[in-house]
Amino acid sequence: MAFDIDMIKGVYSHMAERVDKARELLGKPMTLAEKILYSHLWEGVPSKVFTRGKDYVDFAPDRVACQDATAQMALLQFMHAGKPKVAVPTTVHCDHLIQAKVGADADLKRANETSNEVFDFLGSVSKKYGIGFWKPGAGIIHQVVLENYAFPGGMMIGTDSHTVNAGGLGMVAIGVGGADAVDVMAGMAWELKFPKLIGVKLTGKLSGWTAPKDVILKVADILTVKGGTGAIIEYFGEGATAMSCTGKGTICNMGAEVGATTSTFGYDESMDRYLRATDRADVADAANEVKAYLTADPECYANPEAYFDQVIEIDLNTLEPHLNGPFTPDLATPISKMGEAAKANDWPLNVEVGLIGSCTNSSYEDISRAASLAKQVADKNLKTKSDFTITPGSEQVRYTIERDGFIDTFNNIGATVFANACGPCIGMWDRYGDKAANGPRNTIVHSFNRNFAKRADGNPNTLAFVGSPELVTAIAIAGRLDFNPATDKLINEEGEEVMLDEPRGYELPPEGFAVEDAGFIAPVADGSGVEVVVSPESERLQLLAPFEPIKPESLMGMKLLIKAFGKCTTDHISMAGPWLRYRGHLDNIANNTLIGAVNAYNKKTNFVKNQLNGEYGGVPDTQREYKANGIMTMVVGDHNYGEGSSREHAAMQPRHLGVAAVLVKSFARIHETNLKKQGMLGLTFANENDYDLIQEDDTFNFTDIKDFAPGKPLTIEVVHADGSKDTIIANHSYNNAQIEWFKEGSALNLIKKQNA
Repeated sequence: MAFDIDMIKGVYSHMAERVDKARELLGKPMTLAEKILYSHLWEGVPSKVFTRGKDYVDFAPDRVACQDATAQMALLQFMHAGKPKVAVPTTVHCDHLIQAKVGADADLKRANETSNEVFDFLGSVSKKYGIGFWKPGAGIIHQVVLENYAFPGGMMIGTDSHTVNAGGLGMVAIGVGGADAVDVMAGMAWELKFPKLIGVKLTGKLSGWTAPKDVILKVADILTVKGGTGAIIEYFGEGATAMSCTGKGTICNMGAEVGATTSTFGYDESMDRYLRATDRADVADAANEVKAYLTADPECYANPEAYFDQVIEIDLNTLEPHLNGPFTPDLATPISKMGEAAKANDWPLNVEVGLIGSCTNSSYEDISRAASLAKQVADKNLKTKSDFTITPGSEQVRYTIERDGFIDTFNNIGATVFANACGPCIGMWDRYGDKAANGPRNTIVHSFNRNFAKRADGNPNTLAFVGSPELVTAIAIAGRLDFNPATDKLINEEGEEVMLDEPRGYELPPEGFAVEDAGFIAPVADGSGVEVVVSPESERLQLLAPFEPIKPESLMGMKLLIKAFGKCTTDHISMAGPWLRYRGHLDNIANNTLIGAVNAYNKKTNFVKNQLNGEYGGVPDTQREYKANGIMTMVVGDHNYGEGSSREHAAMQPRHLGVAAVLVKSFARIHETNLKKQGMLGLTFANENDYDLIQEDDTFNFTDIKDFAPGKPLTIEVVHADGSKDTIIANHSYNNAQIEWFKEGSALNLIKKQNA
């Protein structure tokens, strides 16, 4: 039986009334995304039409999910909200703090020893506030959510950008910062700008070597890393309905890589099958009673140009396997063109490691198809040329694939099975020890979602390419980046030419899923007597102090901290990897603030000018000196600033150190919201060319900050070292409520004030 079945039935009980009223107000058929959004309005039954991409809207999500790295800060904030219990079903998943090094058992044992303080904290906070807790080793948050909590037509938010994975089960699931999660856990409305809609029509059917992963790799090629910003992507067509539920999840998962608010699919038979296979027949039965409301009205898919802001069409019959990368998930190369592209770009053809699994591709179907290729190594007398690793997404998947012999198949080709955790996908991979920063230039292929520089192994010289589990497995067997399994032959140990047969697998396990201990600890009915202890001596955890409001006078005489050049993701602003250990200690993790950002003036990282003494030093050290002298600073950036994960640390750390404003050409959605939530100014150049006016020794004056108002740009006087001045107009997207966050010092401060 499903978790929270009464809540799910409650959502379905009012869906028809709310959608019918919204359709009446709109005066036209509705897409699935619109149905879910309008049926989850904070006001209940809709009373007005919202303008896409313009209106800020209050929503009432059904549930919240947090992973351990971001949950620490989210729960530290929630402890200040003045609430005895979470207002909506909430879960915490321990998946980010388990480093991949030796293998599952040893790595999990080490994580429980080194991070026990954090796990104990999260467990006790969960018990105190009525939160479901998934222990270390239970699995990756998004796979566990898909298996246990996601349901068609629902709305959830999660403190991880790949929360969008639940769109594979027809949800609107959105990644947010911890402060947004606190709003919902505290029983308050959650605010989102009403998204635009992108429709992706999938014609034909996947076959052969092409997989669901190739659909999103192609979409990333079309939209780029910022093309989905502010939009929900809705997939439909015969190719969509023919695809497995977990395949849909893979596509939705990587929608984060094009900046989309989320992605989703209409309810169909594959979702019904998946719900029943994961012991949720009650959800499937309930969904079937309202299934017309769990997909778009037929007119929307028949004539999508009339209902979506943008329409993309992909023919799955002609789509071929892709590899995307290196260093960005939208640089797409069809496998048939990889040899040519690698030669032109001098990419190393020798593949050192192939890695499959992660939250993006760790379903039973993914693993079974990869295993069908691994089996051919022995059958065809081949030898795997690259190192090969598997990261199961959940204990349920791991237990089932072990029962069905797939782990033995992988072991027989010398593979390493890591723990059911994020591992290499988020940089928790001890590949080089302490020598990662100066690692050799090399190529790896993986079925993860991101491939930014240093993302997987900390080595800036690792070229990582993203592909399907099938393609990654085939390339690992061949050991070459340019291997096309559809056309190329291999030489086996007998000197014979052989070809790999097309991958074969199962949508769902023929004998059903099985698990002995899924790793779940249910919340207690009354946690009021639970004590949450945080040692003041801890280097891992630190109770939060409220941020002081940024006064108008502090915005005069500001200094430039760094002008970031080119791509500046949340990985650049607040690195993961070994820094994950400090995610619950704001002051300690602040020591990695912007150390990955490239200084526009010298093209170096973590090397900026200190205007107080003219010397160069690390970004955090320089910023701490400004703070000690009572000087606030500004960060300047390029396009899509804050791309990547939902980590609000990328906003909280600069705020803690004394950064008051971030001025960029454009923002990634989640990061812009995180800045606002922490009481900072997130601004964009009205004229992008003004980015070039900013000089290394500049001082900034916000001359009209006292008139801060929705829709009214701010004026920044830029004073150069020679005394000359420029005036820059900065746009913003703050509404009245968000301006109150700024005036109070943070959204959390306002919550506390309202609950006092």
